[in-house]
Amino acid sequence: MGRRRSPRLPEQAIEVTIEDLSHDGRGIARVNGKTVFVTGALPGETVMAQLTQRKRNYDQAKTVEVITASDLRVEARCPHFEICGGCALQHMDWASQISFKQNLLKTQLHHFGGVAPEAWLEPMQANAWGYRRKARLGVKHVIKKGGILVGFREKQSSFIADIKECHVLHENIAKLLLPLRESISQLNVCARLPQIEVAMGDKTIALVFRHLDPLIETDCQKLIDFGKNHEVEIYLQPKGPETVHKIWPLQGEDRLYYQLAGFNLQLAFHPMDFTQVNTEINRKMTTLAVDMLDPQPDDKVLDLFCGLGNFSLPLAKRAGQVIAVEGVETMVERGYENAKRNHLENIDFYAADLMIDFSQNSWASEGFDKILIDPPRSGAQEVCEYISVFNAHRIVYVSCNPATLARDAGILIEKGYKLIKAGVMDMFPHTGHVESIALFEK
Repeated sequence: MGRRRSPRLPEQAIEVTIEDLSHDGRGIARVNGKTVFVTGALPGETVMAQLTQRKRNYDQAKTVEVITASDLRVEARCPHFEICGGCALQHMDWASQISFKQNLLKTQLHHFGGVAPEAWLEPMQANAWGYRRKARLGVKHVIKKGGILVGFREKQSSFIADIKECHVLHENIAKLLLPLRESISQLNVCARLPQIEVAMGDKTIALVFRHLDPLIETDCQKLIDFGKNHEVEIYLQPKGPETVHKIWPLQGEDRLYYQLAGFNLQLAFHPMDFTQVNTEINRKMTTLAVDMLDPQPDDKVLDLFCGLGNFSLPLAKRAGQVIAVEGVETMVERGYENAKRNHLENIDFYAADLMIDFSQNSWASEGFDKILIDPPRSGAQEVCEYISVFNAHRIVYVSCNPATLARDAGILIEKGYKLIKAGVMDMFPHTGHVESIALFEK
C-alpha cells in the first residue's frame, strides 16, 4: 500500500475571526465547525489566514493580512518575528501577554484541577528584551540562502530560520549570530555541524559545538580563534553529552557561575546543565519561593527535583536541614559541589527517579515540615500521590506547565491541602511558555 497523501491545501487565504488564544499563543478560529490554529493572530481580530497544514481534528494556518486589529496588537520589534519560532507573542502588548498567561493558569486550574487559589499573586516580570541566557541554536548549510544559517527553527517547521538579529537573546549572545555564521562557513565540517548549545553565566558565555564528523586541526584552531576574538569559551561535542569537552581556554574548570545575591550565594554550573534562562526572574523567583515556604531555623525541608541546588541552597540558608532529591546523578554531584562552594553543611543530596515509586528510598521514610517541588513539564503526579506520608504543613510548587500543575493541585486538594496562592512569572517574555508558582497549606 502506498503512503497516504496529505490533503491538498487551498491556495487562497480564508477570512476568519479569532475567538481565543491557544496555550502556545496562536489564535483560535473555527471554520465550518473545525478548529483552526492561526499563527500571528489575536483574540477579537478578523484576519486573512493561509492554511499550512490539515489534520483530522484541526487545521493550522498563518496570518497573511489583518483586516480588523485587536487593541492588544503592537508592531513586533524583531524583523524576523513572522518566520522565527523563537517567539510567539511579539505582536501582543507586553502587559497583555502576562495577563494572558495569568488567565491561562486560572483556566487550567479550573479545568484540570477543579481548584482556584484563595488569592492571586501579582504577576512577576523583569526585562522584556535581552533576557535569554540559555539556548539551543540550530545550524544548517543552505546554499539557496547564502550558506550557513544559525538560529531558532521557523514557526511550525523543522527548517532553521534565516535570522540576523535576535531581541530575546542576551545582547552579548545576539551579537555573535552573524560572526558565527561567518566563522562556521569557513570550517571543513560546516555541513556536519547541526547545533550550538549556548550558556551564559553572569559574565561568561560558553558555546558547545555539536559536530557529526571529526574536526581536523585547522577547524579546531578556527573555533579557538573565534573564542579568543569574541572572549567566549569553546566546547566540542563529538557524540553524546558525556563527550562534551572544552578546547578554549584550557586553563580553569568547566564551569560558569551565577549569583543569587539576596542569599549571598554563587552557583556553579556546566554549560550543558539545566539552568533557568532568565537570570533576573530566577533571582526574584527563588526569593519569592523561599519567602512563601518561610523555612524556620528548626525546620526540616524537602526539595524535590532540586537540580544543581537553585532552591536548595537558598533554603539551607534559613532552614535547619534540607534534603534535596534529583533524578540525574550529575546534578546531585553539582549540588554537593555548590553546597561546599558556599560553605553549607546542613544539606544532603540524593539521586532518585521521582516519576516512579520512590518509597523505598531512605529519605522518603522521613517526615518534613515543608516541601518545595520544581518538576519538569510532566509534573509531579507520583510525588503528589505520596505526599501525605511526609506530613508537611506547607508546600510550594514551581511549575513550567500550568496543565500539570493544575492536575497535581487537584491531587493535593484531595490529600487535604488548600491552595492558598498562585500566580505566573514571566520567565520567557514574548513566548507562550508559562512559568507559575503555587502555595499549598494543610
